[in-house]
This record gives sequence, C-alpha cells and structure tokens, in this order.
Amino acid sequence: MRRVASEGCGYFGIAIWRPKTAVNVGTLWRSAWLNDAAFLGTIGARYTRQPSDTVGTPNHVPLIHYSDIDDLINHLPYGCPLIGVELDGRAKPLPEFSHPPRAVYLLGAEDHGIPPRILDRCHYVVQIPTVREWSMNVAVAGAIIMYDRLAKTLPAL
Repeated sequence: MRRVASEGCGYFGIAIWRPKTAVNVGTLWRSAWLNDAAFLGTIGARYTRQPSDTVGTPNHVPLIHYSDIDDLINHLPYGCPLIGVELDGRAKPLPEFSHPPRAVYLLGAEDHGIPPRILDRCHYVVQIPTVREWSMNVAVAGAIIMYDRLAKTLPAL
C-alpha cells in the first residue's frame, strides 16, 4: 500500500522568488505533485508560460501567483512558517533541520537568489550543503527540499 505524505504529517507548499524560466517552474511543479505538495507559488514571475506538462499537474497541485513578498506573507496559512532556502551565513544545514508540520519553502531564482530583505522576513533559513558553495538549479533545490521533508516525516513503509 502506498502511503501519501499528507497522512499525519501536516502539509507544505513551495514557492519561487522571481522565477526566470517556465522550464524550472514546470519541473518544480511536477516534483511538487510527486512529493505531495499542497501548492506551488511564484512571487513576481518573470517567465513566459508555456505548456510542457505531461502528467496534468495543474489537476493535482494548484499554482498560485503572488504579486510580491507581502502578498505571499499575507496569505500564509495559519501556523505555517515561511522557510527560505538560500546560501546564507545564518542558514541551518538541511541535514540538521527539523521540518515543521506545516511550511512554505521559498526558493530563489538562480541568477539572484533571495535578497537579504526577503530572507529577513522568513521564519527559518536553510541551506543545502554541497561541495562547492554555488547556486543550484531552483527545480533541483526544490526537489531536494521536498525529498528531505518526506524522508524525515513519513513513517517507515
């Protein structure tokens, strides 16, 4: 029997700050569906929409467009912290991070990341450890965050 992430471990959404390409949004959207995300959001989108979805992801995971960070923060669900995912000195390494039951993870676009003024508004900041401290593809970073959350919160199969 397949267990779904939503059984007893809260919910989460994932959002991208000023995403640059439709391909990255589409790839992250598909990963969001595969990992049982409640929603995907974009803040200040810069990309042109293009259909490339082969699994009908919009039928399973809503995509919400927020005009700016205030719009996202004003619409965070009750008791749901905003978690920035960024290369930052105050970030906690992902392996040491305990995911809250409810969360919205905020990723930055590869070319600019999440500005410090936006990170200051996050409840937590985490970083994916790598050998080289360099920007990671946003869709890959999002998939790693979602996998880590599932690995740490799903009961053993």
